[in-house]
Amino acid sequence: MNKIISCLLLAAAVTILSFKGDHSEKVDLKIVTKIKNEGFNNSQVLKTMFELTDVNGPRLTGSTGMKNAEKWARQKLADWGLANAKIEPWGGFGKGWEINKCYVAMTVPYYQQLIACPRAWTPGTNGSVQGKATLVRIESVKDMEKYVGSLSGKIVVLSTMNGDTKPNFTADAKRLTDEELQKTATDPHTEDGNTNLSQKPPATPTPAVNLRKAIDSFLYQEGALAVLSGGRGTMGTLFTSNGASRAWDAKPVLPELEMGSEHLGRLVRLLEAGKDVALEMDTRTTFLTNDSIENNVVAEIPGTDPELKDELVILGGHMDSWHAATGATDNGTGVGVAMEAVRILKTIGVKPRRTIRIVLWSGEEQGLLGSRGYVKNHFGNRITMELKPEQKKVSAYYNLDNGGGKIRGVYMQGNDELKDIFSAWLEPFHDLGATTVTTRNTGSTDHISFDEVGIPGFQFIQDPLEYGTRTHHTNMDTYDRVSGNDLMQAAVVMASFVYNTAMRDDKLPRKPLPVVKDKVNGGGWTR
Repeated sequence: MNKIISCLLLAAAVTILSFKGDHSEKVDLKIVTKIKNEGFNNSQVLKTMFELTDVNGPRLTGSTGMKNAEKWARQKLADWGLANAKIEPWGGFGKGWEINKCYVAMTVPYYQQLIACPRAWTPGTNGSVQGKATLVRIESVKDMEKYVGSLSGKIVVLSTMNGDTKPNFTADAKRLTDEELQKTATDPHTEDGNTNLSQKPPATPTPAVNLRKAIDSFLYQEGALAVLSGGRGTMGTLFTSNGASRAWDAKPVLPELEMGSEHLGRLVRLLEAGKDVALEMDTRTTFLTNDSIENNVVAEIPGTDPELKDELVILGGHMDSWHAATGATDNGTGVGVAMEAVRILKTIGVKPRRTIRIVLWSGEEQGLLGSRGYVKNHFGNRITMELKPEQKKVSAYYNLDNGGGKIRGVYMQGNDELKDIFSAWLEPFHDLGATTVTTRNTGSTDHISFDEVGIPGFQFIQDPLEYGTRTHHTNMDTYDRVSGNDLMQAAVVMASFVYNTAMRDDKLPRKPLPVVKDKVNGGGWTR
């Protein structure tokens, strides 16, 4: 197989070495060929993914799994020969939390174990509990009145079903078509829909959030034993989230588990029909309160140009995950690809003019906390736009966080000056499916933290595969859902972009700085 790959790479090398484009941007095709050879013939990305996911496990920010993963990543980067490998604090977070045990089953009208997972930052039952199930539907505060005095000692089935359990005649996984990529490239001034779905929390709680907090308080005061909720996801897939605050002074809530649609639906149907339903549960969770400071993992390939070595090219992805699985596609793949990119560059012996820095973030799932903390500590305040001298020294930040699909292009975040540059850099990868440059913005992952303070920050266009349908924030986000070929392709593209940025005579062009609109009322900015 290696001989076949080598032949393919040789053919690819001949193709790209004979390329003479109209772009003035320089591309070192000999280095591109070396990157491809190392990235496809000697790839370590699947080994890295195995160690990050199967060995380290879930990595909820603040958990033991996350702390272990940080130590592992720092050591791995150091072993590969990167300099200044360290675990760097970024700020306070709140209480850590992790699952120690989870079991729930229906015992009446018959026995069956149920698919469920504790919601983050909720307590456990701290031992086995049994109780009758009762169906609760609350759509307004007034609806609570009919349940007063009836919930003590009961296990509440909170009906939040999405009703979408019909057969699915559309494949879970997909690749972007040529037509879709063309539309992405030619309709540049809209927010792209293929984004990481982990949006930052709204500035003020929504009515639905406020109602849910009122429900939590009501159920706790009424003395219910536990809560079963959820219903999003099908065929055994359940989506996880937090069920309580991580704050030190968070109000107490009941143990709560999110369930798969089919199992929650069965409980709802039985209870609606007036049947007796009994459940047993044993869940144990731990709140970690010894240390509220959270970290990012940092390492470098030092620059060699006396005039440019203090400038930076940064790449990364977020290491934190949710807790029902091992966070393989969200965002183990981004971490694995970024780590593989720097491993490739170190292995082939590049001497970058600028320093290449990899940073692996925590707290992304709670609102880009790790990257925003890092940017604030090193480069500037996104609220006041008070910038530090180091802000001018960063040429670009490259991020990967849209699942495990291969790279199909790059979002320019509204910076038209980059089109010819990025087009030239992608040309050697057209045979690998990476063809598209678009001015579109895409969000809500860690490149936004850099863009907010005027540093060029970019996310790559990726094939969605099963990200939005099966793996994003679910119990199915495991190593098994990873495509090795896609990750190898993504790593060589990212390595090339990072290398090209590090070797340019000039930093990448920048958009105008954001302008603060209203410092008095909490800041905010526009361009």
